[in-house]
Parts: sequence; structure tokens; C-alpha cells
Amino acid sequence: MTTTPKLKSFFPALPTDSDLNPDRSTVDLPSGLDCDLAPPPEIHASLQSANKRLMDLLGAAVGLTFTAILLVPIAIAITLDNPGPILYCQERCGFRGKRFKIWKFRSMVTEADQLKHTVTNQAKGHIFKNDNDPRITRVGRFLRRTSLDELPQFWNVWMGDMSLVGTRPPTPDEVKKYNNFHWQRLEIKPGITGEWQANGRSKVSDFDAIVEMDLKYIRNWSVSYDLRLILKTIQVVLHREGAY
Repeated sequence: MTTTPKLKSFFPALPTDSDLNPDRSTVDLPSGLDCDLAPPPEIHASLQSANKRLMDLLGAAVGLTFTAILLVPIAIAITLDNPGPILYCQERCGFRGKRFKIWKFRSMVTEADQLKHTVTNQAKGHIFKNDNDPRITRVGRFLRRTSLDELPQFWNVWMGDMSLVGTRPPTPDEVKKYNNFHWQRLEIKPGITGEWQANGRSKVSDFDAIVEMDLKYIRNWSVSYDLRLILKTIQVVLHREGAY
């Protein structure tokens, strides 16, 4: 079939065994994860859906257009408030643990990573959350309330590391602590938004409960479900609910 190469090029390449993390094949296996456990052979339907990928590309194109328009004023505001890099880059884990670089507008002081140990984690489990994190700058707090800090993640969606809708992308340190139950949330691509961001971000801080929400999404996924979550997210952002 002559259409096969075109269809394959429409989707980003899925990770091979050597790409996977949290290093099932090398080091630092997550606690509770059987080292002989091979990745499930089935690929979730969302990763094979041309409609979802098309929606991601269209959404990313629109999002990157808004990012370009707002880049200069956001960059000036960040620099005046707390001089330093405009963008913040951090390593995260995506589908089946494949590592990638996530991008955001910087919303914290430049030494935020080094100061993390001084901030109390108000969440339970393998996630970090503090409603009044002192590392967040004045401009950063506005960017977070309006979710403008996440605009650069549309580049991650365009490149195929993320989707518009999925699960929250964890850090490698978080994934190293996963057990088999937690690992299930990595069977799809991470998303800019998802079930937790749309329906529980301001109320749910128990990681196991977040995983249950992720699994609900994974079990019930459809393109129409994605559209509903996107619309709900827009509503949440406009009402500035749950972002700190």
C-alpha cells in the first residue's frame, strides 16, 4: 500500500525498549516493579488515533500562535520581576517512561530546584504541591493562575512528546517510586490538561486518587471525551480555579 509511509510519518515514533524509562532495562527500577515485567504489547488506542493526532496538531498550531503573540510581553514581565531565563526546561517522563524535555514560562525564582527541599509538600504520595510555594514570583503567580506558564508546552505537543489531553507528566524522581498500580498511568501520552486538571486540581492532592482519575480517562478515552475535557479546562482557566 502506498499510503503506509504517509500514515507512519503522521505519528511520532513510539519509544523502543532502549528509550524506555524509568530504566526498566538499565538502572533505578521503580519500587514494587518486577524487573522481569515486560511492557504490555498492546498500544493504547489514543496513540494510534489519527483524529487525536490531528486534533493535537491543530491545537498546537493555535497554541503556538498565541505563544508567539504573548512571548514578548511575558518575557519582559518575567525579566523585570526576577531577572533570569524566560523559559524553564525540566526532564519529564512520557509514554511508558520515555524521557523528554518539557517547556514552560519560568514562574519561580531561578534557584527554585535547589530550594525545593525547603518547601513543605502538601500533597500525599508521588507528587509535589504547595498552594503557597514561596519560590513562585509575583509574575509567576499570575502566569500560573491564568495557565499562561504552560503555553510553551504546545511545542511538546507539536513534537509528539505530549498530547493536548492526557495524564500529568511526572519527573523521573517521581517515577522511580512508582509501583505497578502507578505505572499504568504511563500507558498513554502525557497531556497539557487531563481528568485531574479539569475536574480535581483544586480539590485532589492524594496521588493515588489522581491515578484513579487517570485510569478512568484511559479506560473511557475517546476523541469526544478529549473535547469535553478541553472545554472544561477552558472553563476552569477562565474562572482561575485550582492553579497556584
